[in-house]
Amino acid sequence: MLEIRNFTQNEIDENFFKKITEIVLKEVDAKDKTEISLAIVGDGRMRKLNKMYRGKNRVTDVLSFGDKTVIPYLAKAFPRLKKNKDIEFIDPPDNIKRLGEIIICYPQAKKQAKELNHSLEKELTILLIHGMLHLLGYNHETMKDIENIILKKIKE
Repeated sequence: MLEIRNFTQNEIDENFFKKITEIVLKEVDAKDKTEISLAIVGDGRMRKLNKMYRGKNRVTDVLSFGDKTVIPYLAKAFPRLKKNKDIEFIDPPDNIKRLGEIIICYPQAKKQAKELNHSLEKELTILLIHGMLHLLGYNHETMKDIENIILKKIKE
């Protein structure tokens, strides 16, 4: 369901992230077995990723890379992929839907939590929900209401 890699020195509660993931998938009615990869990174790594994949040389709070959206980024790293614009991912035989990768910048989350005067846990929750909704196909215009509904469910 959720594979977590922590690339920081900060201790994280994996069960906390798994609980959030379960609530989001239930709320959006994800019927398939679903797997998401989550990476927790520091400022330096996030800046590099943001520059490489979005052309923005600054730290950001969260990035999401879905299986299908990763092709243009792979094409930057591997120019030969550009020759075949119809690259498709093959569905795995285990019937698990792999949504993609969410990358959260821990120091940025901590900074934003302080600026917004709420807990780090709440900020990490918001960022994970936001990243997951992007992987599920939501954009900023369509995700605001569902984000609020999910946040209320988590508080219950």
